Amino acid sequence: MTKRILRDAATFEVFRNAVSGLADELAITILRTAHSQIVASSMDFSAALCDASGRTIAQANTCPVHLGSIPDAMDAVLRVFGDEITDGDVYILNDPSQGGMHLPDIFIIAPIFYEAALLGYVVTVVNHSDVGGWSAGSMASQSTSIFAEGIQIPPSRLIAAGTVNETFYDIILRNVREPSMLRGDLESQMAACHAGGAGLIELATRYGVPEYEVLIDELLDYSEALVRAALEDAPDGVYRFEDQIDEDGLGSGPIPFKVEITITGTDIHFDYTGSSPQVASALNATESFTRSASYASLQGALGSNIPANSGFYRPFTFTIPEASILNGQRPSARGARGLVAYRLVDLVLGALAPALPDHVPAAGDGGPGSIALGITEPDGSQVVIWDFMMGSWGATRSGDGNDGISPLGANMANIPVEEVESSGHVRIDAYGFVPDSGGAGQFRGGLSLFRDMTLLCDEATMQIRSDRRTSQPYGLHGGHQGAPSLNLLDRDTDHQKILDTKPFLVIEQDTTHRHITAAGGGYGHPYDREPRLVLDDVLEGKVTVEGALRDYGVAIEVQKGKPVLLDAETKRARSK
Repeated sequence: MTKRILRDAATFEVFRNAVSGLADELAITILRTAHSQIVASSMDFSAALCDASGRTIAQANTCPVHLGSIPDAMDAVLRVFGDEITDGDVYILNDPSQGGMHLPDIFIIAPIFYEAALLGYVVTVVNHSDVGGWSAGSMASQSTSIFAEGIQIPPSRLIAAGTVNETFYDIILRNVREPSMLRGDLESQMAACHAGGAGLIELATRYGVPEYEVLIDELLDYSEALVRAALEDAPDGVYRFEDQIDEDGLGSGPIPFKVEITITGTDIHFDYTGSSPQVASALNATESFTRSASYASLQGALGSNIPANSGFYRPFTFTIPEASILNGQRPSARGARGLVAYRLVDLVLGALAPALPDHVPAAGDGGPGSIALGITEPDGSQVVIWDFMMGSWGATRSGDGNDGISPLGANMANIPVEEVESSGHVRIDAYGFVPDSGGAGQFRGGLSLFRDMTLLCDEATMQIRSDRRTSQPYGLHGGHQGAPSLNLLDRDTDHQKILDTKPFLVIEQDTTHRHITAAGGGYGHPYDREPRLVLDDVLEGKVTVEGALRDYGVAIEVQKGKPVLLDAETKRARSK
């Protein structure tokens, strides 16, 4: 049938919200049925709907840095299976060289058929808590080859026309530390695919396939038009920025990142020439992941009203050097590559700050701190405990940075204390904000978070990924840097030790660890902050009396147990 051109705006809006809502239904299905903490509590996963050609129609409101990797996963499946794709199939992959990102991110892709014809695909990707390898959690920075990181799955058919390949499934599960956990999360992904498939069929039934396909084209064109309209408002020019990761986990660093962004009319080009060559450790990203972080950066800056789909990508072009940390080549390790995405977000936003001053914040915490513990039970079974720590955002042109929130590229959550403690192997002793840590400015950066943990079992391996120790989160327009991150072992003892940002170690019973996230950068000169706002910060415990005077030139005195603003002293302090 010939496609007709729709002129009914109401129909388009209903369809747009229907597919967006369906994508979020996938996410809710995973959230409610997943087994692992890293998925059910920290929400490190994504889900999307694609059309019959593999174009992304809608992505759930989950992890933005997965945005641009779904097309590569789809391309890999279509390249391998093509015309062999059958109703009832389910495909699986995690190989970074064949559509994946890093091994813990496992894609489950289900084709959806309607009236014996291919209608589209439902795609889910979950960061699984462990996929094998030498280190519990499969994301140790010290890995120097992908062969050390876990099981590699090229694009494969896990279910053929409704029949599960149990032998293949058993091989996967045999290679991980917690097979029941992995199976539970994979089945959660498949449940989401089932829900998404039913939803796509319902839409095709409601509109008819020809109109359904026209609506998809219009939706992609709509996203493209919104991105181009935003770029048209930005001044043409070349915008550059540099940033770094402190070190690679093997003692080498700092690791430089460079970008040159060219805005020409409604097109935008990202050139990452000059960024670090691929490193010996597991920080290497895929080209698709680099594109994803770039998309997520601009999407975050422009706001959430632009639908995340293949139309969003159209104004973008890239130069990403091969064999760089942004485009690692096999067999480079990739497990800890998530940190690269968060640094790319800061890099891109730093470059775009002059072009989009009303939209770009100061740097946030630089990415979640992660701690993975590996424990061997007396019967030989394995337990993997993850603790992710989301810090805070940088300040903006109009407000303070948010405290205790996921970085822009992640959309994840801190794991509740009760869940971290649920296995009985660890105890959380303290959890809170660090006063005076947010970058000072007219608008203050969000605060650092800390969490204290004690090991209760006999022994565990501990793998930590953190950063922003030496390269602190930047401020903008005179705002100060956010405070650095820190890892302390056995704090306040005679054998207290400051750990590197990405260590792997074996700890014994009663060992304590404090992790402190970096804080957000400030925006504007601190002396332009209204003194009453500084007083509010002191009252709320976010700034100390000493910090108020030192960082903001605001004099405050505690009188009868209550902080009081001293106007005359403040004027004198700020006039110096």
